[in-house]
Amino acid sequence: MSGTPVRTLLLWCPDWPVLAAEIVDGVPATGPVAVLHANRVVACSERARAEGVRRGLRKREAQGRCPQLTVVDHDPGRDARAFEPVVAAVEEVAVGVEVIRPGACALAARGPTRYLGGEEAAAERIVEHVAQSCAVESQVGIADGVFAAGLAAREGRIVPPGGTPEFLAALPVEALGRPALADLLRRLGVRTLGDFAALPGGDVLARFGFDGALAHRLAAGRDHRPLAVRQPPADLAVTAGYDDPLDRVDAAAFAARALAEQLHERLAAYGLACTRLGIEAVTAHGQELHRVWRHDGLLTAVAIADRVRWQLDGWLSGGTGRGGTRPARPTAGIIRLRLVPDGVLAQAGLQPGLWGETGEERERAHRALSRVQGILGPEAVVTAVLGGGRSPADQVRLVPWGDERLPARPGPPPLPAGSTDEAAPQAGVVRSGGVAAVPPWPGRLPPPAPAVVLPTPLLAAVHDAAGEPVGVSARLAVSAAPARLVVGTGRPAEIVGWAGPWPVDERWWAPAEARRRARFQVCLADGAALLLAVEAGQWLVEAIYD
Repeated sequence: MSGTPVRTLLLWCPDWPVLAAEIVDGVPATGPVAVLHANRVVACSERARAEGVRRGLRKREAQGRCPQLTVVDHDPGRDARAFEPVVAAVEEVAVGVEVIRPGACALAARGPTRYLGGEEAAAERIVEHVAQSCAVESQVGIADGVFAAGLAAREGRIVPPGGTPEFLAALPVEALGRPALADLLRRLGVRTLGDFAALPGGDVLARFGFDGALAHRLAAGRDHRPLAVRQPPADLAVTAGYDDPLDRVDAAAFAARALAEQLHERLAAYGLACTRLGIEAVTAHGQELHRVWRHDGLLTAVAIADRVRWQLDGWLSGGTGRGGTRPARPTAGIIRLRLVPDGVLAQAGLQPGLWGETGEERERAHRALSRVQGILGPEAVVTAVLGGGRSPADQVRLVPWGDERLPARPGPPPLPAGSTDEAAPQAGVVRSGGVAAVPPWPGRLPPPAPAVVLPTPLLAAVHDAAGEPVGVSARLAVSAAPARLVVGTGRPAEIVGWAGPWPVDERWWAPAEARRRARFQVCLADGAALLLAVEAGQWLVEAIYD
């Protein structure tokens, strides 16, 4: 969970479901309007509230209080669609907006307050811009954390830095938005958020469960997760216009090469590489042409230029098919050419160096390896990617050259020796409070990692000083200190140092797939260092240290 809450600016549009019904369906929000879900009022207009309509009322009771009431069904999709222009208007003033729900969005207050001249000026600017752009009334609240900023927005208030706990302390427990919890707290004598925040956290967790503990954090002014802002996507497409229409293939190819290099440099600046390329052209007569090229690997500047040249050649000159048919040529030359990276992958190796270049040696190696792949297939050239796992073999994944280098399993930092797998099975990445966490991989070996991992472990035998086989009990007790090692049919080697055992108990919940073994690191008299494993009484050599 997050530590100190971020100073947050939250924009709130009152009665948003009612406004969304007016924007999309034309229902006048100035009249008595109620939005119903499951036969209960979830939102109502100001005119309806003046007639006594409140949230939570049943439809018949609401119509009894206000006979002229206009009833609208709740539609979350309608609310979200109508709110998108408001979010776009906020992003025109300040970037990094997170949509909390339709009708409310938040962003870190630090950026806009610095370049707009303070928190009050930023709030006024955003409210004014939304009103002018979307004709929507809104209120802004600023406080430490999203929860407190949302409550401050309902009053149009700016809470001073550090004053969020005091601001929350006087509010009733109903402000948590949890009716069942609020009713229970009131019956227990806890009436304000300050009273609730003063309770011990452990007791709250034991009495009210995880959701109650989460509400307890909010009452104390501590958010359970940081802002997950919406980042505007980068414009990666490149466009070039030509005063003289391109009607010859050689002239078009020359122009395409310059545009391809421009696209490749822009992608490299973001650490990206292209896998699908969209080629768009507009002729002097307004004819629009579009084609998408796909590549199994990563498109380099040369590969992008080649595909653009091939496509322009096909458009301008055409090609005769088997039946003698020829596609119609454009009615005029090309006056605008646009390249759109339709598919991109993160490729840290393409980021520019200190002086902007990516390295000629890397480009030459990439061309050579790509040529080998073209002759022998994508799997002919692979690179190793380190990831998570308990054994060295599990931590390495071979990825074809040019593919995205993602590990097969998420990998954390090395753990201390002696850990065992006593936890229930975990599926991939675990999230705690909205923050991604990686599995701990109990039983993982400490560094350093072995230099050579054998594809097939070698059979071995380990004996003590008296010549007796060394074994490991179910309680991980070693019968005797290892003294000699025999690998296969080789000669015995003296063990001068050893460490272990490191136990691994995998998939114990699936008896057919369960595997239990213990691993040792041993040093031999000739200077070699090996990783050994004993499983079901059999010793194996898994890896070799450098």
